Amino acid sequence: MPTFDFPACIALVEAMTTLAISAAHEIRRHRPDEGGIRLKSDGSPVTTADEAAEALIREGLARLDLEVPVISEEQAVGNERDTLSANVILVDPLDGTREFIAGRGEYTVNIGLVHNGAPLVGVIAAPVLGLVWRGIVGRGAERLEFSNPEMPNISPPRRIHTRRRPDGELLVMTSRSHLDAHTQAYLDALPHARRIACGSAVKFCRLAEGDADLYPRLGPTHDWDVAAGHAILAAAGGKVMAPGGAPLGYGSPQFRIPAFIAFGDPLSANAFTG
Repeated sequence: MPTFDFPACIALVEAMTTLAISAAHEIRRHRPDEGGIRLKSDGSPVTTADEAAEALIREGLARLDLEVPVISEEQAVGNERDTLSANVILVDPLDGTREFIAGRGEYTVNIGLVHNGAPLVGVIAAPVLGLVWRGIVGRGAERLEFSNPEMPNISPPRRIHTRRRPDGELLVMTSRSHLDAHTQAYLDALPHARRIACGSAVKFCRLAEGDADLYPRLGPTHDWDVAAGHAILAAAGGKVMAPGGAPLGYGSPQFRIPAFIAFGDPLSANAFTG
């Protein structure tokens, strides 16, 4: 079984960054209005951009020869497992497909490493925004900028960190396309909260860089939707937990996460998850 000490994590996060940016450029080469949209068995849409980005990432990870299983969204359907390996890479090649189809720039490429059921490394690229967020839990998080593929350029990384819970208005990230009734009721009970609607895992990144305070999702989602953002937020000083305060685990047979609450200030956990 491969080990992921700090030097190995640094090498992996650099490789993941390269793959995420390459996938971002691949997605930008596709237009949702050119066709190629179909519905999966669960009713969610998938496009040729999703599939092209996934193929690129899986091929790139295979070349790294990590001896680590890769679970990616478009290949996971029908491949449920009884257990998850000690190490696994979770890939959402285009998180926010509905935003992509609608022509909004709030979609991302997510690649995360989970170790013993907990996220360890995460990389998220936002193709339209030209941004990459990445982190290693216990070692910090950072943000980079990248340009178009014709004039490739990646900025030096800038360290990011969550902020303390403010005394006044609470900035709460909410899903633009998946706001369920349970989450709505939770939001309605929050005092002095201003909601910011956004698609995809960008919501985790806004918390990680100190631009927001809370992101609740009390409806089900999947491991690959959350793992990379969880790792980045935890690396930046935040926390992601199940409602009630239990640790958020990964590796269920269906790769499903029933609900979670993410927050920037760990000291405020009791106020948000109790």
